[in-house]
Amino acid sequence: MDNNKDDIYYLNRIKTDLKFVIDHTEGKTKSEIEEDEVLVDSIMFRIIQIAENNMKLSDEFKASHKEVPWLAIKGMRNRIVHNYGYVDMTIVYDTVIHGIPEMYELLRKI
Repeated sequence: MDNNKDDIYYLNRIKTDLKFVIDHTEGKTKSEIEEDEVLVDSIMFRIIQIAENNMKLSDEFKASHKEVPWLAIKGMRNRIVHNYGYVDMTIVYDTVIHGIPEMYELLRKI
C-alpha cells in the first residue's frame, strides 16, 4: 500500500468529495435539499473535507493552478465551521449548484 500523500492524492480526495455532492444534489431544489437533514449534514461535511484537503496542497501546486478559487474554498469552510449552528442555506445551495460543479470541471482538467 502506497502512503505517499502528495498533491495528486489530495487533489483526488477533493474531486471525490466534489463528485459526491454533485451526484447527491443534481436536479434537487433548495427546499428538497433543506428538508433532507442527512443530505445537508453530508454536504457540510464534504465541503469541510474539501477545504481541509485544499489546505494540504502545496503552495506551488496552487500557484500553478490559479484558475481554481482556493481562497473561496477555505472561506466556505470557515462559514460552516465558525457560524456555530447557523449556516445560510441560500449560500450553500448556490455553492452546491454552481460553485461545486464549476470547481469539479476545473479540477478534472488537472
